[in-house]
Amino acid sequence: MHHVNHQDVPPKPALPPAAGLPRVPAPAAEPVLHPRMEPEDAAHSGRVNGRTLWIAVFAVVLLAVVGSLVWLALWLNSNQEPGASGSGAAGVLETTVEPPATALPLPREGVPPAEFALGDCFKDFDPEALASTVVACDTGHSAQLVALFRYPEGDSYPGAEALKAKALEACQAARLGPAANDYDLNYERSFPSTTSWESGDRRVDCYVTAPGGNVINASVLP
Repeated sequence: MHHVNHQDVPPKPALPPAAGLPRVPAPAAEPVLHPRMEPEDAAHSGRVNGRTLWIAVFAVVLLAVVGSLVWLALWLNSNQEPGASGSGAAGVLETTVEPPATALPLPREGVPPAEFALGDCFKDFDPEALASTVVACDTGHSAQLVALFRYPEGDSYPGAEALKAKALEACQAARLGPAANDYDLNYERSFPSTTSWESGDRRVDCYVTAPGGNVINASVLP
């Protein structure tokens, strides 16, 4: 599995511009909008007695309630199976480290990008390299993997621009700790090529990198 990295360096977060890389909160989830079910116009020509009118109103209200319950059941069922079909299937965004990351002991040389784990720190990091050296985060390093997004296996290749945008979203959702403010950091994105996608690579990565080399001596994650 060959993971091709993108060399563009995304812009630093806007606030604060000179305090390293601040925390970037995940974007707020869009509210789920349900269609509003409105009863049809029950007005009829001619005379309608009071009892018939109440029966008609009750029937309309009952139909609206039943229709709403059916809609809710269908909506809940569709959200329980997000990967059911098509390119609209949801992927998985990871911003929280769940140990173990790259296996001990560290350092480990020659680790390919496909085996990078969220939270890994890298010495002499080169985003275009076919392999990197993973080190303990409390030793000098120049980059750390802080967020990643996994596409569903059945998805077709979305194109470089879509992958680049998704990697940027991952960077914007990255949860950074106080240590990030102690260093001059940049975001750097990585995503699959068409070849690596065909080989099963479905991951886009977001790193923080230090332009000064192996000057980071702590994890910048919480």
